Order: sequence, then C-alpha cells, then structure tokens
Amino acid sequence: MRVPASTYRLQIRRSFTLFDAADRVPYLKSLGVDWLYLSPILTAEQGSDHGYDVTDPSSVDPERGGPEGLLALSKAAREHGMGVLVDIVPNHVGVASPPQNPWWWSLLKEGRGSRYAEAFDVDWDFGGGKIRLPVLGSDDDLDKLEVKDGELRYYDHRFPLAEGTCAEGDSAAAVHDRQHYQLMDWRRANAELNYRRFFAVTTLAGIRVEVPQVFDEAHAEVARWFREGLVDGLRVDHPDGLADPAGYLRWLKDLTGGAYVLVEKILEPGEVLPGDFACEGTTGYDALADVDRILVDPAGQPALDALDASLRGSDRPADYATMIHGTKRMIADGILRAEVLRLARLVPPSYGLPEDQAADAIAEIIAAFPVYRSYLPTGAEVLKEACESAAARRPDLEVAVGTLLPLLLDPSLPIAVRFQQTSGMVMAKGVEDTAFYRYTRLGTLTEVGAEPTEFAVAPEEFHQRMLRRAEELPESMTTLSTHDTKRSEDARARISVIAEVPDKWTAAVKTLQELAPVPDGPFANLLWQAVIGAWPGSRERLQGYAQKAAREAGNSTTWTDPDEHFEATVRAAVDAAFDDPRVAAVIEGFVASTDSFAASNSLSAKLIQLTMPGVPDVYQGTEFWDRSLTDPDNRRPVDFQRREDELARIDGGSLPAPGAEASKLLVTSRALRLRRDRPELFQGYRPVQASGAAAEHLLAFERGSGAGAVTVATRLPFGLEQGGGWRDTAVELSIHLRDELTGNILGPGSVPVADILRTYPVALLVPVKGAES
Repeated sequence: MRVPASTYRLQIRRSFTLFDAADRVPYLKSLGVDWLYLSPILTAEQGSDHGYDVTDPSSVDPERGGPEGLLALSKAAREHGMGVLVDIVPNHVGVASPPQNPWWWSLLKEGRGSRYAEAFDVDWDFGGGKIRLPVLGSDDDLDKLEVKDGELRYYDHRFPLAEGTCAEGDSAAAVHDRQHYQLMDWRRANAELNYRRFFAVTTLAGIRVEVPQVFDEAHAEVARWFREGLVDGLRVDHPDGLADPAGYLRWLKDLTGGAYVLVEKILEPGEVLPGDFACEGTTGYDALADVDRILVDPAGQPALDALDASLRGSDRPADYATMIHGTKRMIADGILRAEVLRLARLVPPSYGLPEDQAADAIAEIIAAFPVYRSYLPTGAEVLKEACESAAARRPDLEVAVGTLLPLLLDPSLPIAVRFQQTSGMVMAKGVEDTAFYRYTRLGTLTEVGAEPTEFAVAPEEFHQRMLRRAEELPESMTTLSTHDTKRSEDARARISVIAEVPDKWTAAVKTLQELAPVPDGPFANLLWQAVIGAWPGSRERLQGYAQKAAREAGNSTTWTDPDEHFEATVRAAVDAAFDDPRVAAVIEGFVASTDSFAASNSLSAKLIQLTMPGVPDVYQGTEFWDRSLTDPDNRRPVDFQRREDELARIDGGSLPAPGAEASKLLVTSRALRLRRDRPELFQGYRPVQASGAAAEHLLAFERGSGAGAVTVATRLPFGLEQGGGWRDTAVELSIHLRDELTGNILGPGSVPVADILRTYPVALLVPVKGAES
C-alpha cells in the first residue's frame, strides 16, 4: 500500500476542472506536495460546486472534466511522481432534480417494482406504498400540477409517470394520485418523511450500500479507477450514516486492492476508531483541535467566561452540557422528528410501548449520547450510559428507556442498526450546526471535531497526544482547514489571540455593542469575533456569514421562520463595520494591535501540523493567509498563479518578511518538501524541552528514529512579548542543525531560543550532512 507523505485538497468543479488541476500539478510538485486530494468527482447535480450530491455514480462528472479530465490529471500526477486521493460519497445521492438521477427516476416511476427500490432506504408501509416528496409550497398546490411531455410538472420540478397512469382528459391531480410518490408540503418533511436522508437535507437521499449489488453498482466507476491505475486512495465521506461502516470498509479495501483509505469521522475526546475499521485513519479534525489548543492561553478563560455571562445577562457562563442536550432534543423533536418516529415504529408491538412514548425515550437517549454513534458491539457501554443518563434526567421515561435498551443493544435488529445511523445525524445538527453557533466565548474552540469545553492544552498533554498519535495513527491525516471548517486556520489563529488579551476584547465588544448593537449578546460575540478573524473581509462575505450563523444558531431567527427585524439589525451591524468610522476604528485597531501575534500563531500552527505525526493535508490556497469563514466562503477560487510566482521568488533567494503573507508559503513549502524528500526524518516523536524564563512559550519536538527533524514553535506570543521576550530561554541541541527556513546553522550545545527564532517565530531544524552520526 502506498501512503502519501502529504496531500493537497483541491475543490473540483465547473470553474476549476480536472484539466485545470492537471495544469497546476507542476506548481504543487514544487510546493512539496506528494498526493493530490480531490473533492468528489462523480456526476453530481448540475451546477453543484461541492459534488457531494452525486446523481450518477457510474461516471466522472462531465462538468468537472469527465473521464478525460481524470485521465489527464492522473497522467500529470504520475509524470511528477505524485499520487491521487479522491473523496467518495457512499451514504447518499442527490435527488433535487429527479431527471438527473437515473436511480431515483426509476424509483419514482416504478415504486417497489424498480430495480433500484432496494438501493433506497424507504419506509413504504408508512407512506401507504408511496415515497413522500416534500416539494410543494402548500398541500393546496396540487391544483398547480400539470402533465407535460409525458411528465408531471410542478413549476421547475419534473417527475416521471408510471406506465398506464395518464389518460386523456385526466386532471394532473388525478394523475398524481396514481403515482408511486406523493408530493406534499415541504413543512411536513420534519415528521412525515419516509426515506432516509443526509442529516435534514431532503434532496440527499440515503442509499443502502450494505446490500452487495447496490455496493457493486455504486462503486463500479471507483473500481475502474483502481483497475486502470488512475487513483491511489480514497477519502470516505460520512461513514457514520452507513448501516455497517466496518463491513463497507472491508468491501472497499477489497475493491481497491488494499489502497490507502481515510474516513471522515469525528472522534470525541477519548474516543478511538473501532479496531475493525479497515482504514488508515481519519481526515484530521482531531489533530486540528489539538493544534489549536496548544496556542490558546488558559489564563484567558476566566475573563472570557465573565464576558459570556455578561452577554447572556447571567451570573455564570453558558453550561455547555445543558446547552447541547437542549439543542439535540430540539433537533430530534424538530427537523429530524421523522427519523425518530421511524425508530419508534420499529419497536415490536408485543413490548407494549406506545409510539409517542417510544419516540420521547429514543429522543432522550440520543440527546444523552456523548459520541456520534456506536458500532455494536463496540460502543455498547456508551449506549448503556446514555440510557442511564436519559432515565435519570427523565424519571417518567425510566420504564420506556429500560424497555428500549435490549432492543438497541442487539445489532441484529433493524431498530439497533437504524438508531446508530440516526444518533450521528442528531449530534451533527444539534452540536456542530446549532450549539457551535450558540457557545461563543472563543470561536477557536467551536470547530468541527472539537470539544468546546476544553479551553487549552498544555505542552505536556500535547506531547502525550502526539506520542499516542505516532503509535496508534501514524498514517492518519492531519489538517487545519477543510471545506467544512467553520473558520479557516488563520481566522482561528487571530481569534485565539483574544485569549491572551481578554480585557481588551471585552472592552471592544462593549464598544461595538454600543455603536452597532445586536440584540443577542452571545451571537454578537460570535459575530464580532468572525469579523476580526476575517478582516479585511468584504461586506458581501461578512453579510453572508452573519445571516447563516444567526439562522444556524436559531435563537433569534431561523431558516424556516426568519425574524426580519433581528436580521435587519444584524445586517446594520455588519454594514457599520464598513460605513461607520467609529466601528471600523474599533475593528481595525484591535486587528492592528494583535496582527503580529496572529501571524505568529498562524506560522506556529502550520509548522506544527505539517511536521507532527500523521499525513499532513494542505487545503487549497492556505499556503497563503486564509481567513475564510464557513462555507461557501471557504470554497472561493484560489489564485494559484500568484502563489506560484511568490514561490519562485522565495526559491530565488528572496526571504519574505516575518509577518508577510509569503512567510506562510515559505514554512509550507519547506516542511512539505522535507517530508516528501526526507521521510526518515519523520519516523518517531520526542518532546524537546526548553529551560529558562520563557520556556512555557516554546513548543518543540523532534521526529525521526535517530536524529530527526526538529520543530520549534512560539506559543502565546503576546505574553512572551509582555514578559520581555525569550531572555535566557534555551534548548539543548546534540548535533549541528540547519534551519530549513533561514539556512542558519545552530548547535551543538545549549542554544538560545532567541538565536533559533531570530527571523521567524518558528524554525524547522534538520541535521547538517555528516552530523547525523
């Protein structure tokens, strides 16, 4: 099995096709990248920018370059000695436009008689033999249907007609009633939908890849990639939605001939991948959380807690455990109610549990679940503990919970399988997509895969985690930014400085609330952190983020019932950042006073992530500063030519200034090249200790089984400056080492950190030739 030394994620779409990616291979090779890492490339909804709404798994998307584009990219990669990793989506397919999806079209036309009926996860009995499609503006809109060109039409929506169901003179409504599907008011989906979907997205229908023939047909094109040597590895999207993730991964390993496979799996603190998962690791959110927290000052927590309490009009900050229980129950009782009710219908009648009571108990157990899901028998103890917590919180449900527990523990029962698929949906929507927009004391902490109550990590704990990672997940991916992160790495790096200057931030928020008040204190904190994190962001970008964040939080406005007055207030606040000189002065003043510390955090985070145990990924464009916010902001086009030109200048001997954007390109290219060209320098992990007055501000570690690469990074730079700099702080170097960033030769002996970090806040040291021995 080939394992990448590093990867570089590219978002493939109509505006940046596989052919465009092939053209960028020489630059990425020069950057130091080992493998290209592609977003989904199978045929998706026309115009889709992300590709996670696959409509035809049998072909590479023509809009993305088609099979010819994949061949061109693979050929270019091979010519440059590079590999190719592709993101695949086994859990669901896109069904927003039925004519584009032949599987879905067949299902709608032929119902249970379709050859694809087994592919979809439909509760036919609950739908009275029909699949329910929530597309109508109102149930009264049936009179707006029309039959045209042999199809049923509702505005731009097109649906097939079953054979023999449309006679001349029939009304469209009468024809509709004869179909294998029922069009209904979109508002009814929450409780009445009868097919599995991706989270709460009704236009993404779940498929049953646990069925061998469904797996085979859904992966025929993927199999071709490996058979023809076009692709070297896979990233599996959302395995937690599958009925049997472990079985799926075994089949995938067989299909690919044992290729490198990663899973998009969010691990909660203390959770590990199941031992029977045939994969090399995760996509790196767990690593992201560790890197962020080593750069957050724990001393800032009391003041930021006090600010949070003040903004909530309380004498104490938000209780996260209580908050996420509430948001998960809200999701289980709201937008995912249909999934909970389907579980309740699976309780055998002989158990004597009324459906509404079963649903209440199931929702309570899911709300108490501390991880995304179990993988029975793995996770059985977690399930038991969740049931205990649910019964303790709701004594009136104790009998119901006790009745359900043996059913949920038996992996041979449909209710147990489906419960495992559902708990992760509720966690994702209730925590990542709701609570993370409500728990706002420090935005760095509410990132995908993170535990927001863990404020910071001390160097000793960080080293322990890296030693475990080196031992248990040496081939797992590490990352700092993805297409799904709520704030890109350099936005978080700037926000993290707030923990070092909490009083200054408190004063800034108070002033901003006076000048441009937002009538939801916790959201105001989130919003202004995002503004400073992304500054100088455009008005359009920040307005888009503000609306999405406010609706995701769901406290003062929602997607389905927007509060126009509140949203107008939020828009006015964002506008004030551009139109009111007083507001702009607060924002620009805070950014200016902390920018050098933010840059230090950015370079430290990047070097740590690129050199720590694991396979480092660089998200497209983040070799320069990237202060993007949540999607779609983090999927904007990348100016590769500017990066290529700047890299050529650096390689020509022009070292960038310490705070310049190109300094990140320097760090990224030198670390990637070293990992690719000198893998022996990255085989182990050993903490490097510093001595002296500012030792706590240094994070350093050595890789390699003998003399390996040494990473030296600054942490908590504001406190370092306030304390008088490095002073007598030093590290012991046993041999002569050269800094890959500056070319400086250091050691052996006790070397002042001030000498090592004379130019940049980070250094990447490698043995001087002949010194390894």
